[in-house]
Formats: sequence, structure tokens, C-alpha cells
Amino acid sequence: MKRIGYLAICLAATAASTACMPTSSTRSFTDEQAMRAQPARPGRVVAVRGVEIRTGQTRLGALAGAVIGGAAGSTIGGNTTQNVIGATAGAAAGGAVGGTLAGAGRTAGVELTVELDGGQTVAVIQPGNVADFRVGDRVRVIGNAESARVIR
Repeated sequence: MKRIGYLAICLAATAASTACMPTSSTRSFTDEQAMRAQPARPGRVVAVRGVEIRTGQTRLGALAGAVIGGAAGSTIGGNTTQNVIGATAGAAAGGAVGGTLAGAGRTAGVELTVELDGGQTVAVIQPGNVADFRVGDRVRVIGNAESARVIR
């Protein structure tokens, strides 16, 4: 019973630590983006669409949950067979909970399709709201294919 309480504390601490993660925006930059020259290409917004950005979509949460759940479940039984059954059930439940917690972050976003002045059309998905941009707005696309954002 003491181990189950410890497991609950670990899961709660993991969930709380992910809630404190900084969110990105068009006014928030990573260390790699700061103090670097980045290409800025002017253009015009041709389409705006609201989207949902899911954060933390990795298998790390599911893996960690499965390991913790398996370890906790293996102590439930009174013999080897019951321990194996408990470990299997604990790993399955822990993996499901860990995967859910890891992929629980969702941010409102906007997909902007921009026709650049050079004739090329690009689409950028970034945190924001559809009310932030309108079709016809003059904008700049800052960055490259790995990390781009649209600003007015």
C-alpha cells in the first residue's frame, strides 16, 4: 500500500512539472533563436484557420508509466504468478496513464497561409488565435523550415 501511495505522488509530481512548462508565442523565443540573424520574408496572408496544437506527443510518458506501473504491480501478488500478473497489469495501466499525461497539453493555434512577395506560398502553424490575422494582412515570415513564425 505504501508503494501505491509513492506511485501516486510520482505521477502527481510529473503532471505538475509539465504544467509549469513555458508556452511559445510569436513574442517568445528559445535560446537558439535569440541573438541570431534569421531570414525575414515579406508577404500577404491568403488564408487563416484555427487549429489545436498538441504538445508532448512522445512515447516517453507511456514508457515511464509502464516501468513505474510494472514495478508497483509486481509487488501485489503473494507468489510468482500473481507478481507477474500484477506487473503486467501495472505496466499496461501505467503506460496508458503516462501516455495520457504526456500528451495532455493542448494549445490554441492558427494556421497561416502566406503568399510571399517572391511568389512562393508557405503555411505556418503557430500558437495564437484566428482573430490575430486577417486575409490580406501584410506580414513577415521569420525563420526557416525548422522554426518559422508569422508576425505583422
